[in-house]
Amino acid sequence: MALINQQFKDYYTELQKYRVQRPIARNIFRGIVSYVINKEENYTGNIEQKTNRLFDAYSRDNLLILATLRGFGVPANRITRIIKDIIRFTLQNLEEQPPKEQPPSGWSKWEDLGGVLTSAPTVSSWQSNRLDVFGRGQNNALWHKWWDGSSWSTWEDLGGILTSAPAAVSWGPNRIDVFGRGQNNALWHKWWDGSSWSGWEDLGGVLTSAPTVSSWQSNRLDVFGRGQNNALWHKWWDGSSWSTWEDLGGVLTSAPAAVSWGPNRIDVFGRGQNNSLWHKWWDGSSWSTWEDLGGGAISSGPAAASTGVNRLDIFARGSNNQLLYRTWNGRRWGGWQSLDGQLTSEPGAVSWGGNRLDVFVKGENNHLWHIWRP
Repeated sequence: MALINQQFKDYYTELQKYRVQRPIARNIFRGIVSYVINKEENYTGNIEQKTNRLFDAYSRDNLLILATLRGFGVPANRITRIIKDIIRFTLQNLEEQPPKEQPPSGWSKWEDLGGVLTSAPTVSSWQSNRLDVFGRGQNNALWHKWWDGSSWSTWEDLGGILTSAPAAVSWGPNRIDVFGRGQNNALWHKWWDGSSWSGWEDLGGVLTSAPTVSSWQSNRLDVFGRGQNNALWHKWWDGSSWSTWEDLGGVLTSAPAAVSWGPNRIDVFGRGQNNSLWHKWWDGSSWSTWEDLGGGAISSGPAAASTGVNRLDIFARGSNNQLLYRTWNGRRWGGWQSLDGQLTSEPGAVSWGGNRLDVFVKGENNHLWHIWRP
């Protein structure tokens, strides 16, 4: 309570003018702090959103406290201001003290998978112990390399002319959808249907970054990219037709990354103007506002994967070109941790089951490099 007492000493003085003695005020303040600590994990959003939601809940659950303060003659607007300020301050301090995590353990050493990439790689998985990795080659075409559960294939040229890194996702067994920016800066699409690759199709739009894609159910695709206004733009396939593009706001300084951990859920990430990681999500009915996840600067766009419901694993390049990693454990964000390496691109990441994570990057020799956690 020492921090609270120091931060809100003026509120103690203000309440004393209404004859609310300091011991009473201290007990009320202590109760607010305890309420936030016990309840904050039930709420999502940025600090302001969580403050408002916790205030509403606290007001419902503590009618006697509010009645007591009103009985002393404290105006309703001052009661609201005092309680919200204490909730906000408590949330800020909780976020500044992330759970202590052990240094990353269980990760493999880096392995060189060859090839000559001219973009960041991307990766998808359509079943356990299956990986399909894509990147742009020296001829600006899409190149593909896969792990079949026992060995890596050679590289294959899938054609096209890309002006960005590709993005890939799988929404079902033996299905892959790949996207890239074309020479006209529009979104282009190519897919594997289980027996053959389609041709490329032009889906329009004007992108100023590589696209990203996620899928939250069979035959559903949500594609994102940065638009001409540097905002996040969204286009989706609903199983029968493509939507038009929608502007989701924000100011991005990188390509976005997207992942889904459950039906009708999407989490999107990007680097903001302050070079920090920013986050926006779809909860099944509406989009959140953007939230700054802090933790320090990143020097590339992020990659996102999920190992389970309400679990997020984010990767980015750090200031020393090393791979950085942080997680959402269902309650709060951990800080960035280093997995070393020397990256010359954004990473690509996927989980094919359980606690498994596979991450791919372009190395200093322009080869594909791989690190994984069993």
